[in-house]
Amino acid sequence: MSKIMKKSALEYHSTGRPGKIEVVPTKPYQTQYDLSLAYTPGVAVPCLEIEKNPHDAYKYTAKGNLVAVVSNGTAVLGLGDIGPLGGKPVMEGKGLLFKVFADVDVFDIEVDEKDPAKIIEIVRAIAPTFGGINLEDIKAPECFEIEDKLKEMLDIPVFHDDQHGTAIISAAGLLNALELNGKKIGDLKMVVSGAGAAAVSCTRLYITMGVKPENIVMVDSKGVINSKRTDLNEIKKKFITKRNLDTLADAMKDADLCLGLSVGGMIKKDMLASMAPDPIVFAMANPNPEITYEDAMSTRDDLIFATGRSDYPNQINNVLGFPFIFRGALDVQASKINEEMKIAAVKALAGLAKEPVPDYVNKAYNVKNLVFGKDYIIPKPMDQRLIVRISSAVAKAAMDSGIAKVPITDWDAYAEELNKRLGYDTKILKSIRLKAKQDPKKIVFSEAEDLTILKAAQSVIYEGIAKPILLGRKARINKMIEENGLELDEAVIIDPSSVEEDQRRKEYARVFHERRQRKGIGYSSSREKMKHRDYFGVMMVEKGEADAFIAGMTRKYTDAIRPAFEIVGATKENQAAGMYMVLTKRGPVFFADTTMNVNPDTQTLVNTTLLAAHQIKRFGIEPKIAMVSFSNFGASREQSPRTVKKAVEILHKEYPDIIVDGEMQANFALNKELRDKVFPFSSLKGLDVNTLIFPDLNSGNSAYKIMQQIGGAEVVGPILLGMNRPVHIIQRESSVREIIDMTAIAVIDAQCRADESCD
Repeated sequence: MSKIMKKSALEYHSTGRPGKIEVVPTKPYQTQYDLSLAYTPGVAVPCLEIEKNPHDAYKYTAKGNLVAVVSNGTAVLGLGDIGPLGGKPVMEGKGLLFKVFADVDVFDIEVDEKDPAKIIEIVRAIAPTFGGINLEDIKAPECFEIEDKLKEMLDIPVFHDDQHGTAIISAAGLLNALELNGKKIGDLKMVVSGAGAAAVSCTRLYITMGVKPENIVMVDSKGVINSKRTDLNEIKKKFITKRNLDTLADAMKDADLCLGLSVGGMIKKDMLASMAPDPIVFAMANPNPEITYEDAMSTRDDLIFATGRSDYPNQINNVLGFPFIFRGALDVQASKINEEMKIAAVKALAGLAKEPVPDYVNKAYNVKNLVFGKDYIIPKPMDQRLIVRISSAVAKAAMDSGIAKVPITDWDAYAEELNKRLGYDTKILKSIRLKAKQDPKKIVFSEAEDLTILKAAQSVIYEGIAKPILLGRKARINKMIEENGLELDEAVIIDPSSVEEDQRRKEYARVFHERRQRKGIGYSSSREKMKHRDYFGVMMVEKGEADAFIAGMTRKYTDAIRPAFEIVGATKENQAAGMYMVLTKRGPVFFADTTMNVNPDTQTLVNTTLLAAHQIKRFGIEPKIAMVSFSNFGASREQSPRTVKKAVEILHKEYPDIIVDGEMQANFALNKELRDKVFPFSSLKGLDVNTLIFPDLNSGNSAYKIMQQIGGAEVVGPILLGMNRPVHIIQRESSVREIIDMTAIAVIDAQCRADESCD
């Protein structure tokens, strides 16, 4: 480790509040009454309820979401026996990972004791506090005895992550590696370099999955574990091989799989070269693997290789498992983590690696496009889908195996709850995508020579949201598809400037010229414009050859929207507006106008409100609208508040069914209690506002960007309102997820225009 890294690590742990975790209250505590409920005398009530029914501890305390990370510091992270206090930073780090990846709370418990019997008694005695026990960094073979006894004694999950975490993650990698190289698990000749807790647990799980015990050779620091050895403990004796082998080099010859859980440098290049064709090597010693990635790759090219390091492909990282395994176990109040739950986690992990990878994951790891293959056999820790896939699989396995005390009945609701735990409130987006899937439409993407657009197109095909039409040079697009391992066989690719499209261009130019000839556009100019992808794509929608159009990824908003206005135009008084969906902890809040009208007059504000309300209802949401300003209900006579006030008066008189009021400041709009107290006459009384109409473009545009950058809210849009056809202009440099969401919105837009009852 470099001096810079050491200095940075010390500063990280010591700056500000020392350590990495803290306890945060989850209930109000600001008033004396709050404190009387939190402690005496109010706390006596739940105490007595729990005394009568101990299971009510899950109802009235944090037990159900609290895990103890217990260690005596005898086998810490490649550092060895550094004692309980020396290992405390690791245990705090484990607590941090539990929290940030799965919203599981942790108390780290460092035990100054090496006697297994005493450790067992200590953990048994404190177990009522917790919903689960994570044993950590306890050396073998004591760790086996401690875990086995505690599992027998306690009715909550007990899990030694050093054993089972590595086993589960590597087993997922193994399943996918076998799918790639075509070998069968029952035929594998397996070598295990190492005989500690992780090596033993991995081997046990692999046997459960189908590896034959007679095909396994385990090697410790003294050589092959064979019948000649007289120094073996009871755990190692279970892995004695009958083959006449003494060294790791002997064992590696013709082996199909080598599992490294020992120390760096154990595997030499000649050993790797002696393995069977298409070998699998998981070199998981930390921080230095048994053989370096560079040496392994330079030795043979038919290899599938994984390490425990994040700077190489295929990291076997326990954070892919333990947070989500405990999450699922806690949520059904499982009495243990059994083999069925482990296998379920293995299969869920393996399956996820074969799905298209979200672009935020690609960006997090600075790669163009991760695709299932030799360099990607297990998901990455930053994949936000892990919590739903693994936790759900584990919870279901607990239920199916009969050890769940509280079953889950609504899996969609459970998935939504899991996403909310980490701030991924995707209910509205899932609803929009689901509606789009019911009747996918043909969507034109005019910037298909952009890789992000192609990734989004792949995803919308995979999810069944839309049928992409990709505009651009066919050779260029096909090359990008091939280079990045994309699957876009179902997409239609059209080059608007090609000879093949000459006849269609002529027809498009004729229609365009008829509409624009009195605006200074000649026929030859019309022909030339139809070579432009934006004009060509919008005309496809206008002519009914496609259902919706999306552009804006690589151009300014004003440039991207111009063809839409020239070809399809706006509906209401030739006015359009832009709206963003801002996803907050309180749910979605819609902001308009954020893109189009700089200084709207009264009627423009009325029209914007009507357009926004119309679109929001398409999402199945009743709009509750506040028209915001810098003053409240006539407090100022300046032009802007007066314009807003007049717009509200028109809406109240001519559109009484719309729930709207103003003018009001944003804090009153969003704080129901404050608004009801100060302005009890408001027609929004008792309602949570979900739509804000801004008095001008400056305030609207600034507000959503502040929410996005400082507020940390996810923003979807801009949703273009008021056009005669489904046309949407996305933000420049949008992410894949943002493009997918806008595609789903465009599909719903097209659905509603095809089905008048939708509007």
